[in-house]
Order: sequence, then C-alpha cells, then structure tokens
Amino acid sequence: METDLTDRPIVPEAVPEPVTARLALDDNQVALAFYGERNVNLKLIGETTGVTVHSRGNEVTLVGHADAVELTRNLITQLYAMVHRGTPLHPQDIGRAAAVLRADRRADLREVFSDTILVAGRARPIAPKGLAQKRYVDAIRNHDIVFGIGPAGTGKTYLAMALAIRALMEKQVKRIILTRPAVEAGERLGFLPGSMEEKISPYLRPLYDALHDMMDFEKADQLIERGMIEVAPIAFMRGRTLNDAFVILDEAQNTTTEQMKMFLTRLGFESKAVITGDVTQIDLPDNRKSGLREAEALLRGIEGISFCTFTEVDVVRHPLVQQIIRAYDAASAAAATARAAISRAGSPVMAIAQPVAVPVHGPERVLPEG
Repeated sequence: METDLTDRPIVPEAVPEPVTARLALDDNQVALAFYGERNVNLKLIGETTGVTVHSRGNEVTLVGHADAVELTRNLITQLYAMVHRGTPLHPQDIGRAAAVLRADRRADLREVFSDTILVAGRARPIAPKGLAQKRYVDAIRNHDIVFGIGPAGTGKTYLAMALAIRALMEKQVKRIILTRPAVEAGERLGFLPGSMEEKISPYLRPLYDALHDMMDFEKADQLIERGMIEVAPIAFMRGRTLNDAFVILDEAQNTTTEQMKMFLTRLGFESKAVITGDVTQIDLPDNRKSGLREAEALLRGIEGISFCTFTEVDVVRHPLVQQIIRAYDAASAAAATARAAISRAGSPVMAIAQPVAVPVHGPERVLPEG
C-alpha cells in the first residue's frame, strides 16, 4: 500500500538553543582600551561573528550559537592579549582577525599580525594582514622560488618587495631585480615617443610606486643608480645569470611560455625568485598560452618551489573590491557553464554570455594591520 507523503506531519527542524559565555578581563584600563570609544570594537566584533556582545565593567557576556560563541571567545581572548601587550587595535583589524580564525581556529593572531617584515617610510610597519599572507611570507623565506597567484589587492607583489628590501638591507643579497612583461591591459596605446626608457616606463610604474612607498625617493634613486635595484621589462632578462639577487616577476599571467621558461632559468646561485600574477586578468592575444598557467601545471610538486594561492577573501584594498571580484568570478563561471552545456549538446550556435545577477551582501570588512 502506497503512503501519501502529504499526510505526514511536517516536523520543523530543531533550532539550536543559544548559549551564553562570560569572559573576565583582568585589567580594567586595558579592557576600556580594548572596548573602544562607546564600545565600538565590541559592537563590531558582534556584527562580524553574529553574536550578541555585552560588557559590564571588565566582564564580557556572549550570547549566540555555540560555534559562533566559541569563535568570538577565541577572537576576544587573543585581541585583548595583543592590546594588553601594547598593540593598538583598529576597527579594521577585527574583521581580518575573525577571517584568520575562521580559516584556522588554532591560529595565533599575534604570530600572524606581529611578523613585521619591514618598517617602511614614515615608520609604518609592513606585516601580513591575514593567514594567506603569513603563509606566503613564510614560503618566500623558506623556498628559492615562490609563485603567488590570486586576485589584485592581495599583497602579492607588495609583500615580496618588502622582503626583498629587507634582504638587501641585511646583505642577504647584493641586488634586487623587479621585472614585468610590457603588455597593454586590453587597449592599444600605439606608438610611444621618447627613448627606450621612456617607452617602457609606463609599464613599470606600479613597481616604482611600491618601491617609493617603502623607502625615501632619494634612497631608492641612489640604489637604482648604483645598480643595486633594477627595474626592467622581462625581455631584458634574456642571456643573463642572476646571482646573489632577489628577483620579482610581477604580472606573470601576461608572460608567454617562452618568457616564463627564460625567466625561471636565469636564476643563479644564492638567489631567490618570486613570481606573482592573477590568471583571471590575462591580456595576451587569444592564441597565446599564459606562461603562469603552464608553470603552475608543470612545476607543482618540485621540491624548493612553492605555490601560494589567494582568493577574494584575502583582498586588502577597499572592502568593495572583494564584492567586485566575487561578482566577476560568478559571471565567468556562469559563462563557462553555458559554453560547456552548448558544447555537450553539439550546437553550432555561439554562446553569448549574459550578465548574471549576483547577490551582493554587505562588504566584508578588511582590516589594516594593527
């Protein structure tokens, strides 16, 4: 006899009961600094983790689902300890710290955020701003060749340059070489007037900008004049052997197979190479294969070479950049799915990618280092 499923009573799913946890902070003055003006930091912690956070004196009460409460307890405990040691806490730090703990509940926030690579101009320390950046920095320290692959704004080139400058200052290397392919980003600039240096300068400007952000203009120019820092297009690397050097290849997604092979085989003794790029922003002609994509497929698993991958979660620019990257990725995935479906059906009709409505939630907070 068949059973009519419509006659069965619908049993609602059990909603987990909220739990309550209390934390006692041991220093009233430090607790006030940790709470922020008008408890702004506690409010932001609650918004970030989805937990209700109350404070009374030096006691903090958490109410919410068990998993979220445990995350919040861990977050408050570690951030309070950092404030207790004298580290200033900025509102932007909270979201980044929560993201680190979501990725790894056992992560030590102090180890991640206090790993100062370089004290740049204006006494501004440069340090990892998340777990992915910390792993990337450690990979560069421990490997001779490192690939940093991910979207723009994740700090791939910036952190590599900070490590290169520190290595030069500590005399671990004798020179820094910064290079990138001279490829136009989708448009055609046509003939550029001037000397060879003036022609290639626009392509290398982002590297100069990052360099001048880390040291005084005069100091940087002196090192460039003495040949201790060299900025050049990748075509100028051919035929060279780079010994005692820290070499950074930026925008590597726009290298061809031949250029990538040529670059990687330039590495000499006591040298280190960092290759950065975003495989979603390839500006090569359609019939040219990206050297970065091919290197990723061929070189993974070779001892001494490390691949570090970033996602939109690791973006440390304006919070809206995360949402923008996510929207474009979703549209690209939808277009690829449509093309695959037409290919399976054997239709000769060309697929036209339609705009895809992507739900945009409030921007995730991205925190500068504290």
